[in-house]
Amino acid sequence: MAIQNIGVIGAGTMGNGIAQVCALSGVNVVMVDITAEAVDRGIKTVSGSLDRMVKKEKISEADKAAALARIKGTTAYADLAGTDLVIEAATENEGLKLRILKEIDSIVPATTVIATNTSSISITKLAAAVSTPSRFIGMHFFNPVPLMALVELIRGLQTSDETVAAVQAFASAIGKTPIAVKNSPGFVVNRLLCPMINEAIFALQEGLASAADIDEGMKLGCNHPIGPLALADLIGLDTMLAVMEVFYNGFNDPKYRPAPLLREMVDAGYLGRKTGQGFYTY
Repeated sequence: MAIQNIGVIGAGTMGNGIAQVCALSGVNVVMVDITAEAVDRGIKTVSGSLDRMVKKEKISEADKAAALARIKGTTAYADLAGTDLVIEAATENEGLKLRILKEIDSIVPATTVIATNTSSISITKLAAAVSTPSRFIGMHFFNPVPLMALVELIRGLQTSDETVAAVQAFASAIGKTPIAVKNSPGFVVNRLLCPMINEAIFALQEGLASAADIDEGMKLGCNHPIGPLALADLIGLDTMLAVMEVFYNGFNDPKYRPAPLLREMVDAGYLGRKTGQGFYTY
């Protein structure tokens, strides 16, 4: 199955990044969000990102124009009817994702593959929301999508081999490196990464070291390009908390309990870069 026309649900950071990568690879994209303003912001973000690529001479002005022409922004789910693949990239909220998936399922034909960009929610559970769960798969991109090469492909209990093969070929065709992952809370990367960040928050909470020194230690001692607390601010502390709660509930293991400081900062509205205040001030 050749995938040439895709839909992306969500014009935010993940959605517009996925749209950009696909459009640059020659794929036609329908990008859906709930308001025209959100769609316009998504298109503007893609245009700005492509401008930076032109300035760095990674692409030409013609490449930029062609990519933007392949992205159709819309608020109408009906525009997804002709797609081969739809990638749901909404906020990491299970109830919201289930509602969106049912909406997609009511519009696209039975041959359309439906994927979710969830970073932690059960693929098997989400697959049950669509009429043909064998065509459902997890397709977890990493932020920022245009720069990060990895895509985790997660099969649910119902996912068919044909669906996996089609999405694996598509991920490679848009320049990503797919890895196959079983359905489990956090999959592979976040299963390792988020508890490490959570432990860094515990260390800060206990006064073991300052935020800057914890981050400097991990950058210089473990050769990480960014410290765990700065990375938490980039991810969003609300997202971090949601992921840790999925782990805590999914594994029923106290080692995944969210750090109290993380929960308190989210309660305060200190969510990281997107609010201007997290472990650092922006």
